[in-house]
Amino acid sequence: MKCSIPKGTRDFLPAEMARRNYIFDTIREVFKTFAFEPIETPSLENLSTLMGKYGEEGDKLLFKVLNSGDFMEGVDFTQDYHKVAPRICDRGLRYDLTVPFARFVVQHRDQLTFPFRRYQLQPVWRADRPQKGRYREFYQCDADMIGSTSLLNELELVQMIDAVFERLDVEVTVKINNRKVLAGIAEHIGAPDKLVDITVAIDKLDKIGLDNVRAELRERGLDDTQIAALDPVFALTGDATEKLGQLAKLFEGNEVGTKGVEELKELFGYIAQVKPHCHVELDLTLARGLNYYTGAIFEVKAHNVSIGSICGGGRYDNLTGIFGMPDVSGVGISFGADRIYDVLTELDKFPANLGQPAKALFINFGAGSLPYAISCAARLRAAGISTLIYPDNAKMKKQMDYANRCHMPYVVFVGETEIASQTLTVKDMTTGTQSTLTLEQVVGLLA
Repeated sequence: MKCSIPKGTRDFLPAEMARRNYIFDTIREVFKTFAFEPIETPSLENLSTLMGKYGEEGDKLLFKVLNSGDFMEGVDFTQDYHKVAPRICDRGLRYDLTVPFARFVVQHRDQLTFPFRRYQLQPVWRADRPQKGRYREFYQCDADMIGSTSLLNELELVQMIDAVFERLDVEVTVKINNRKVLAGIAEHIGAPDKLVDITVAIDKLDKIGLDNVRAELRERGLDDTQIAALDPVFALTGDATEKLGQLAKLFEGNEVGTKGVEELKELFGYIAQVKPHCHVELDLTLARGLNYYTGAIFEVKAHNVSIGSICGGGRYDNLTGIFGMPDVSGVGISFGADRIYDVLTELDKFPANLGQPAKALFINFGAGSLPYAISCAARLRAAGISTLIYPDNAKMKKQMDYANRCHMPYVVFVGETEIASQTLTVKDMTTGTQSTLTLEQVVGLLA
């Protein structure tokens, strides 16, 4: 039998896990500095929790899990799939971490203190077509604030994005828009009932180009006059302040659009105060296809790589209302760890010493030297230095080859001379130099 795994999933070798953990640890530490608290939710959610929250296209990408037992009994399989599916599947793998978080907040509302700030690093699943940078199983690293409408929360999301990618040494652009602006645009062109169709189409602008977006809008029921009325929006020029000024004039008398412009002006005013290292821009074509967004929306792209969005998010004003807890606003972002991994690989930004199983390898000279080696290795580990004793009394060449293959920076020799003098001989595998030192000196060197 040929060994394989499903398309769109991956195994991770130790060196790859070291790199992934570097990303996770960096993101987690930034979340903690902004006072977010960790939670976890199950991989499986009830389909009633997931369905209808991501739009028509999102629902198609949900992995549905067949019920246990005789789930086929009494089911008419000649019916439409969407009528059959609820009869044979009542659970699914989570599509993202945000909708399960909304369910979590409602279910545990009496145990939480609002405003509540959570972070979550867990895998999600999408029945998508696998391709470069797009997987069926991948990790998201989310941070959300819920129970506050203040735009200071959006500012902190931008600051966290800036902090994460500064630590990872990746230049990024943060694109910002507001779903109220998009609703205002839909109203401006006389198609307020087509907001979802407009956002789904515009969200593909970078991928398929303006002409194809126009064609898709026609397919979704907009006429040529309405599509042409979008041109002034696509043609806006200048920085954020200039674009918002032009948009404010376009939205005179348009309440929802004006509200979106005001929110963006306030947010960009805050951003100007903190002067982030990353580039931040207003992108009025940014839509983000998820239906639950209602206010500010974010997308992050890395410079000098061909990979798409590596982080995104936005404001959702009533996601918990679906589960019986209305009028609780939240906002959050999600870092795509797998895409960030690909970016760091393409840009060669991972630190060189990641993936070392040990900083020091003790050469095994046999039973006579093991008690002293074991004692010294324990002291190094107690000092926080990753240490390994080669398990077998093998030939010296084999043990040294092992140290080289594992990229261990130091090898420690413990023979009769070292035992008698209570010292250690340490070889620097990079320079090839050897030194005989006391145990405390070795701790100081390696620490």
